[in-house]
Amino acid sequence: MSITTKMFKMHLRRSYTVLFAVVLAMVLGACSSQSSKETPKVDPNNSLTADQLYSKAQKATKSGDYKTAISLFETLEARFPLGPYAQQAQLEAAYAYYKYDEPDSALDAIDRFVRMNPMSNKLDYALYLRGLVNFNRGSSLVDKVFPRSIADLDIVRQKEAFQDFSTLINRFPNSRYTGDAKQRVQYLRNTLAYSEVNVAKYYMEREAWLAAFNRAEYAIKHYQGSPAVIDALEIKIVTARKMGKPDLAADNLKVLEANFPERAAKFR
Repeated sequence: MSITTKMFKMHLRRSYTVLFAVVLAMVLGACSSQSSKETPKVDPNNSLTADQLYSKAQKATKSGDYKTAISLFETLEARFPLGPYAQQAQLEAAYAYYKYDEPDSALDAIDRFVRMNPMSNKLDYALYLRGLVNFNRGSSLVDKVFPRSIADLDIVRQKEAFQDFSTLINRFPNSRYTGDAKQRVQYLRNTLAYSEVNVAKYYMEREAWLAAFNRAEYAIKHYQGSPAVIDALEIKIVTARKMGKPDLAADNLKVLEANFPERAAKFR
């Protein structure tokens, strides 16, 4: 047999081997695909009734498994949007998002509930929960270990919390959540007022007298009842004098004398 013939036969055997491997891979792949089609994954929750889904979701919430609770509440709302549990599922999903440290999702769920259920008897709770989400937003594990003043956190969200709780107090004075909301409003009033005063002092250090005056005026206007109002009045007196407005300074001094005479003595 010639060398050329031997080489041809060797090449032919290799070709058959490669072809066999390709065909085998295709067959195995087809079998695997067919097998996966024959045994699709079935969500066990699809067979549950609304009552069963709600009960299971509540148990997940109570055990602290908020991720599962969120999934179950959203499944419940999607499958039974007109059922008796739909509204409650929206609110409880929002609470689960809040506890799962997903504040944006919690706020979205609350706002959607308010839009879809403007006459609900649970609006007071929705406002209260919204306030809680904003009140606690911005804190981290570091803040839990080394607590900071609330005035150092996300001021925008704290102002939103102040508004949420204030709306609850005004719209639902007899709500079971109003008492706690009042305490939180007072706390927020004080810390937000001091935040404005601190900004005003920052401007004073840079001799930005008008900016300092305006921040102090904002604190007085929006956070009446806070001890920081005294500092704000003093800032307005100083900055008015610096801007060459003695009459404006005198008017604010009169207010200070009428309400806090001991603090007004140094300006006479």
